[in-house]
Amino acid sequence: MIIGVPREIKSHEYRVALTPEGTNQLVQDGHQVLIEPEAGAGSGFDDAAYQRAGAAIALREQLFGQAELLLKVKEPLQSEYDLLRQGQILFTYLHLAPNRELTGLLVQRGVTAFGYETLELNGTTPLLTPMSEIAGRMAPLVGAWYLQRPHGGTGVLPGGVAGVRPARAVIVGAGVVGSNAVRVALGIGMDTVVLNRGSDRLRQIDQEFHGAVRTLIMNPTCLAQELVDADLVVGALYRTGARTPVVIDRAMLGHMKHGAVLVDVSIDQGGCCIASRPTTHEAPVFTEQGVIHYCVANMPGAYPHTATLALTSATLPYIRTLAKWGVEQALQHSPELTSALNIHQGAIRHPTLCAAT
Repeated sequence: MIIGVPREIKSHEYRVALTPEGTNQLVQDGHQVLIEPEAGAGSGFDDAAYQRAGAAIALREQLFGQAELLLKVKEPLQSEYDLLRQGQILFTYLHLAPNRELTGLLVQRGVTAFGYETLELNGTTPLLTPMSEIAGRMAPLVGAWYLQRPHGGTGVLPGGVAGVRPARAVIVGAGVVGSNAVRVALGIGMDTVVLNRGSDRLRQIDQEFHGAVRTLIMNPTCLAQELVDADLVVGALYRTGARTPVVIDRAMLGHMKHGAVLVDVSIDQGGCCIASRPTTHEAPVFTEQGVIHYCVANMPGAYPHTATLALTSATLPYIRTLAKWGVEQALQHSPELTSALNIHQGAIRHPTLCAAT
């Protein structure tokens, strides 16, 4: 199969969908790999490394035109729409639930689209987990930066000092993002509480961190009460294939501190705050009702070397299966790929995405 890896064009997106080591494995499997010039440069992999691994360097139009399997990190942007063609297999983070335009385009073009983020295996999302870990660990760090008064924040030092309380972090959601955000928030000395609708994950967090973090069952009243005293809020909710539920409304925002920071990691799926809208690393924040909103839709792109290595490690087994067998047989050899199949043969195939659109 001819496999194409284009350079990512989303603002300040430095990740690439395949490492040179992954490229070499695919070439050894007998496939042809096309890499766009400088596709891996932002992650620390130059064109020569891909060539040594057996890839050919191809310009964008040639790559899109020839690739049977297209590997990306982020969803196609408008300038890439016309490059997609019928029968092409696309494997990337899609996050289609809030993106009806792209969903319609992929259906119309007859592209077979697999989403990393919807692949489920034994109750986990193994292709989303590595990026969720990175984004979760980033969230308290970027939040701490914007808490500085020169950036409009409350001016509360995250870890406090002797005799002065630390900043308070409220983590909304106790999944992979939430638990990793807890780890870093506690690590930098923040007074940390995590809210979640189910109690099982809260018990795990309580055990993992030996009671150092407060855990609360989330409901609107409880969330509203916790937000009042929050210096940092991390939105860490996720529903596979569906839009993120909006749990922070304008009334809640209105009662938060001026200069508090909301890092809405769930923005890829629409965000958990009513005011959230996607931002970029170039312009990462905006202020709404006195609350600083950080809503960068590709947070792990800020640490591309780590993120690219982690991503390829997770996706390569499925890439090899798709390249070897093609769509129909790959679904038989790796049944979990069915959960990653969002669009095929001009129709939406993921049931949750169907419900969302």
